[in-house]
Amino acid sequence: MARFNPSILRRTLLSGIAALALGSAALTGPALAEDKPDVIRIGSTAPGHLKFILERHSGSLAKEFEKDGIKVEFIAFTNGGSEATTALATGAVEFIYTGNNPALRVAAAGADVKAIGLSSFVKENGSAIIVKADSPIESIADLKGKKVAYLAGTVRHSTFAKALKSVGLSLNDIESLNLAFDASGPALVRGDVDAVVESGDVAAKLVETGQARVILDASSHPEWSAPFLISANGEFVRKYPDLVKRLLKVDIETARWADAHPEDTIKIFVDETKSSEKSVRQTYHDNVFYQDPKITPEALASLKSEEQFMADAKLLKGSVDYDKWIDTSFLDAAYKEVDAEQSN
Repeated sequence: MARFNPSILRRTLLSGIAALALGSAALTGPALAEDKPDVIRIGSTAPGHLKFILERHSGSLAKEFEKDGIKVEFIAFTNGGSEATTALATGAVEFIYTGNNPALRVAAAGADVKAIGLSSFVKENGSAIIVKADSPIESIADLKGKKVAYLAGTVRHSTFAKALKSVGLSLNDIESLNLAFDASGPALVRGDVDAVVESGDVAAKLVETGQARVILDASSHPEWSAPFLISANGEFVRKYPDLVKRLLKVDIETARWADAHPEDTIKIFVDETKSSEKSVRQTYHDNVFYQDPKITPEALASLKSEEQFMADAKLLKGSVDYDKWIDTSFLDAAYKEVDAEQSN
């Protein structure tokens, strides 16, 4: 699995300077037919969103663009959505699959990014709060004054703030540690932290081995869920609109393939991410995957509600201009082509 390398940023900046030196005049307009990138880089928060995993596994995006001589690279960002959105905003990647919190935060900051579709809209919050198996902590209220590890700027961050609010506490009442699970998990087992907030399928690795137990399964709070996003770099969108549409065609086809092949989908995701199969099946119970990329009115309302919560909890600066941020034109065009092809 590819990992984020800061040198990507340096190469991106150097290539941009070189383009300017050559007098390129097409940076803000649609690309000419012969003008195309050498590579399309697609990122996701690690271990990877479902369609990201399926597309990487099947090679569907690589096959879509190989006729153009365009290479496709998949990058899993291990330090959370903020790392992924920074890469997108700076042009180090062209597309990312992330949770709603990092996507909303970068949009509110005014970055040149576009929300072009949904990564997913699972109607349950997939986070969990776990403690060591023999911990005296029994409830969220018991976390007051304790050390709790989670990645800042992620959906888990927001979920934890909501959980604390539900018992009359806030993030100011606990000691937060900004740690990814490869650090927070061992820290919990050693007793260096009191609790960890993580996605349920990742947290299950410790729970199923008896090293930890769950004090809150956020799936019991569907009102805390909000859609995850597919975001694109704004300059890339303006320069290569046809490539954006073609990527979304593959995304639609991948979502439909998952629904038609539930057992294969679960097996691929479990194998590729080393997640708990039991937890994955709980997330996608009844073999419903919620991968349709369409940004529905319900999804939009949920995003706006999440933004308001983040603002109230001081997890976000600025505000989102939804008319500027969301562009469904590429997805609309992609649906028309996919539906026409599948009806023949």
